[in-house]
Amino acid sequence: MTNILEASGLHKAFGDLVAVDGVGFHIGEGETYGLLGPNGAGKTTTISMVTGLLEKDSGNVMVAGREITTTSTEAKEAIGYVPQDIAIYPDLTARENLDFFGRLYGMSGKDRSGRVDEVLGIIGLADRADDRSEQFSGGMKRRLNIGIGLLHGPRLLMLDEPTVGVDPQSRNAILESIERLSQEGMAVLYTTHYMEEAERLCDRVGIIDDGQIKAEGTRAELVAMVGGRDRVRFETNDRADAALDSLKSHASVDEVTASDGSLELLVRGAAAALPRLLELAAGVGVGVTSVDVVEPNLEAVFLHLTGKALRD
Repeated sequence: MTNILEASGLHKAFGDLVAVDGVGFHIGEGETYGLLGPNGAGKTTTISMVTGLLEKDSGNVMVAGREITTTSTEAKEAIGYVPQDIAIYPDLTARENLDFFGRLYGMSGKDRSGRVDEVLGIIGLADRADDRSEQFSGGMKRRLNIGIGLLHGPRLLMLDEPTVGVDPQSRNAILESIERLSQEGMAVLYTTHYMEEAERLCDRVGIIDDGQIKAEGTRAELVAMVGGRDRVRFETNDRADAALDSLKSHASVDEVTASDGSLELLVRGAAAALPRLLELAAGVGVGVTSVDVVEPNLEAVFLHLTGKALRD
C-alpha cells in the first residue's frame, strides 16, 4: 500500500503549553484513518499542521510525496479539507457554490462544469443542484461542504467531525459516501465524537491524548490491549452464588461475581464458551433465564487509555 500521508515527529507549543508532542502516523491509499481524542487532546492542532494551516515547531508532513508547510501551495493541491464549521455561501445554489470553489482551485471551465456535475452525484445533491443552499437541511449543507473538499480530486480527504448536528438519514448518506471514496482509493483522515462511526469507517485508529498518540492500530489490535474479554451477564431464577465455583473452573473465565440473582463474568471468547457455561450453571441447580453478552469495543479501549469518554 502506497502511503499518501506521512507525518512524523510533529511538535507544537503555545508558550508553556505543549499542545502536540511528537505525533506521527501514516495513511495509505484507500485507507480511512480515525484520529480520536477527548477535547483538548491535540487533534485540531495536529490537523492544522498536517494541512499546512499552522506552522509546526518541528516534525515533517508529506502528502503524495510532497512536503507540506504553511507556504507550500502546490503541495496542498493533494489535500481536500472539510472543516467542522460549514463553509458555504447560503445565497448561492449548490451548483454555484461548487463552481465558485472550482474557480478558486483554478479549474478550467469545461473541466469544472463536468466535475461539478460528478460531485453533485457523489454527494447526492444532483436533484437539488439549482436550489439555494440556505434552503438546505443541516445534513444537506454538510454534504455540500464535503463536495467542496472533493471538487479538485484530492489524494487525501480530511474530515473534521463531518456529521455533527445532522439527522440520521443524512448521517448515513455521508458515511456511505466516505466508504465509497475509500473503496475507490482515496486516503481519508477522519475525526469524530461518535465512536460507532469510527467502528464502522476506520481501517486503523490513532488515539491521541495530552498531545501524544497513546495507541494505534486496527480495531482488533486495539481491543486486544484491554484483554479482548467479553462481559457476560446471566440472569438466574435463584441462588446465583451457587454457581460461582463451577463457573470459575472454566478455562475461559477470568472473573465471576454474583449479586441480586445475576452473575457477571469476564470471558475470553464468550461465543464459544457459552454452551458449556450454561451447562455448568444448570449442573449446580442454577437456572439461567436470560443472557447478555457485551463484546469489547473501541469505547472500552478509549476509556482505558484516556480515562475519559470521547466527548470529555
